[in-house]
Amino acid sequence: MNSILIIAGENSGEKYGADLVNQFKKIQPHANFFGIGGKHMAEEGVSLLFSIKDLAVIGIAEVVSHLPRIKKIFNRIKKETIKRQPVAAVLIDSPDFNLRLAKTLKKLSIPVLYYISPTVWAWRKGRLKTIKKTVEKMLLIFPFEESIYKENGIPAVYVGHPLKERVGISISKEEFLLKYRLDPQKILISLLPGSRRNEIKHHMPILVKGLQKIKKEFNVQFVLLQAENIDKIFLSNFIPPSFENMNVLTEDSYEAIAFSDVALSSCGTANLEAALLETPLISFYHISPLTFHLGIKFIKINNYSIVNILSGEKIIPELIQRHFSPENIFQETKKILCSEVVRSEMITHFKRIKDILGEEIASQNAAKELKRLISNKE
Repeated sequence: MNSILIIAGENSGEKYGADLVNQFKKIQPHANFFGIGGKHMAEEGVSLLFSIKDLAVIGIAEVVSHLPRIKKIFNRIKKETIKRQPVAAVLIDSPDFNLRLAKTLKKLSIPVLYYISPTVWAWRKGRLKTIKKTVEKMLLIFPFEESIYKENGIPAVYVGHPLKERVGISISKEEFLLKYRLDPQKILISLLPGSRRNEIKHHMPILVKGLQKIKKEFNVQFVLLQAENIDKIFLSNFIPPSFENMNVLTEDSYEAIAFSDVALSSCGTANLEAALLETPLISFYHISPLTFHLGIKFIKINNYSIVNILSGEKIIPELIQRHFSPENIFQETKKILCSEVVRSEMITHFKRIKDILGEEIASQNAAKELKRLISNKE
């Protein structure tokens, strides 16, 4: 069959894209995918024109400084699309890039399946107008999103959350502790500072100061989870000598979270991963003051973590901007470590989130929707 364009600009979306490709090839073994992704999509046979590293930018200043490169990437994708004439396009998250691309694809009469909705329920609701004009169908990963699209007359379906089929552990706690030479008598805290360089820059210095406070009061050890597109040398620049023996993990991330007493996690997919693994967590996020103050007036939600959004109430602490401080990191961690009630209440809510997300297998459903889209075109 003809080729299919697939674009993923972030770590989580890239993994979901790989799962979709894997499932689609079970339906159409000779399918040919090309586009933007990472190692997981490459392993599934996707011909990559660019890496997710090339699109992983956040913040106004960072985006502006990378505009020439982003424009170059966009033009190359457009050129290749015209040349290859794909039968369909799958655009995954990354709305700043993908919604612009969707407009171009519409002009080229290439049907678009958009996997993972932009957070129109949180801010920039105007994107719904662009989606309605350019996207054939939305594949949603949160049940509450369906009503939003239905109200706006946009074809959409909840396919399930792709993390439900990904999150899991493959070794025991004893094996994990032995593998990384961790002390079973010590408290274990996993650290997830983010998957972008800018997030590491903003989070690690404050996070480390918080860890120093925790270390003074508790018999504790830490594991730092390194995102796939973060360079180890870059990350090591933010680890002070007093923490130089801390394990930096590039694998077994789910085991690290699952076997931790607490997870300290940047807002994003990692929050939901911790919740699905039923590990008490503290969520945080910090960006440049300029980006925050320009964006805050457009945000229409009270909670920032997807865990709290799904719950409809604040069940985990959110340390955002000025609230993300060493003292607050210490105090919130102390509350969790010293109270079984706090821990059990969190875990009870996490179980409810699992129920909310249901048992749908997202990658299979997404693959079926792609097959249906192509069949309708034919």
